[in-house]
Amino acid sequence: MNKEEAEKLLHDKVEDGEKISPVLPKGVKNYLIDIDGTITEDVPNEEPERMATCEPFPDALKTLNKWYNQGHLICFFTSRTEEHREVTEKWLKKHGFNYHSLLMGKPRGGNYHWVDNHLVKATRYKGKFTDLVDKKVTIQVFEE
Repeated sequence: MNKEEAEKLLHDKVEDGEKISPVLPKGVKNYLIDIDGTITEDVPNEEPERMATCEPFPDALKTLNKWYNQGHLICFFTSRTEEHREVTEKWLKKHGFNYHSLLMGKPRGGNYHWVDNHLVKATRYKGKFTDLVDKKVTIQVFEE
């Protein structure tokens, strides 16, 4: 799915005459992928000169482009700031990453706990991109 197809899928959804938030088709995932420390070395915002010269992790490039080609949405969600957007976009293009969107300004510091009205799944990157596998874990949820 290219960027134009993704945009069409994600906008102007109407149900019973009311605009609604879009829901992706069954089997399509909306991946939010960090950049620093996840698809390349951990480059802090305080050293932006390294953002242009760091190398991607090969397994990340292969896996993310495979997911893109399978029709999933790829959104890079990074703690880099807006002033780093241009160098980031050039770097992604230079290394051949296919993606649909790039969100800058993710809160720094980690230990994220996401609360949303949509199902959120998380996978912690620990040094290697592979196909995802099912694993049973304990999670925190709101009381019903």
